[in-house]
Amino acid sequence: MPGFSAKWTAVIVLFGVVSSVFLFCEYLIYFPAILKCSWPKIDNVRGGDGQPAASTLRAMVLSDTHLLGAIGGHWFDKLRREWQMERSFQTALWLLRPEVVFILGDIFDEGKWSSPKDWEDDVRRFQRMFRHPSETELIVLVGNHDIGFHYEMDWFKLQRFEKVFNATSTRIITQKGVNFLLVNSVALHGDGCPICQAVEKELLRLSKDLNCSLQYTQSSILKEYCRDSQSYPPTPPIVMQHYPLYRMSDASCRGVDAAPPEERHLLFREKYDVLSKEASQRLLQWFKPRLVLSGHTHSGCEVLHDNKYPEISVPSFSWRNRNNPSFILGSFSAGSYALSKCFLPEESTVIVLYCSAGAGLLLLLLAHCLWLKGLLQCLCLLGKHKSL
Repeated sequence: MPGFSAKWTAVIVLFGVVSSVFLFCEYLIYFPAILKCSWPKIDNVRGGDGQPAASTLRAMVLSDTHLLGAIGGHWFDKLRREWQMERSFQTALWLLRPEVVFILGDIFDEGKWSSPKDWEDDVRRFQRMFRHPSETELIVLVGNHDIGFHYEMDWFKLQRFEKVFNATSTRIITQKGVNFLLVNSVALHGDGCPICQAVEKELLRLSKDLNCSLQYTQSSILKEYCRDSQSYPPTPPIVMQHYPLYRMSDASCRGVDAAPPEERHLLFREKYDVLSKEASQRLLQWFKPRLVLSGHTHSGCEVLHDNKYPEISVPSFSWRNRNNPSFILGSFSAGSYALSKCFLPEESTVIVLYCSAGAGLLLLLLAHCLWLKGLLQCLCLLGKHKSL
């Protein structure tokens, strides 16, 4: 009976330790990380605009989720990293309650290659992972892994993406007086391809609409020019796109989410790592944005273009692309904005916890065996003594 009781005690202890570690690493670890995050207050930065709290839009911005596909995705890699993103996203929704969520492209890793069947499977998994309540709007931008790099992009892939997310890839959306310009940056190659021409034509139209909306006083000539323009709130837009604007490298980027030091001085390739100089200048001249938010590099960076146009590169949301994924929390109003960064649990922390728990279980099991062996020896000696 003592042996039987000791065995069951050991089993219960082992089960309790394993369950606790699993529950913490797979569910609870996301809560303390995201509870450290909070919505930034506009009044404390950039001067504020004196508007009531009701006019402030709370937006969550993430990028580069890279859901693995059927071609190159190992099942365990897919299971592990997609679970991490699902728990991160669902916990953030529950704790932070954003009004709108932007995902800045590269939703899928193999959208440029996916067969119709694989595409449907990828979309189904995305919709399960990033499910959201009706009061939260999810807005998705297109990236090169969704429809291919410029030389792989075609109308079929683009329209397939637009159909799933029920929106054109280049457009303006307005929330609480804030204009967000969503750009299909994959099509800003400048070589006259059919999709490129369509996107640039749409950008020119949107630029005219916004610039006309910004003219508080109009001459008769300007009124005639703007007669057929769509009206937007008179405030410069916030540009959202996948590719960053042109910069030579990440050499000036700082912070724990910047590219590794050995990679920061690597020169970027135009039209591959970043937009070309010409495309970047066109966007800045046409729209004069108050902020640009981009993804693609998987690392964080802050850049000031022409000494007046700030750009924030949003790091990847997935453990597959970096050990310390994060997302942006933005408070936006018609006249101002404030940003803060929210870091998710590091993958290395979870690995250390599992390894430490495994080592502890082995030591516990070894100690139990030694104790059980000593107990049995004592019982044997006691039995011999009684027989004498």
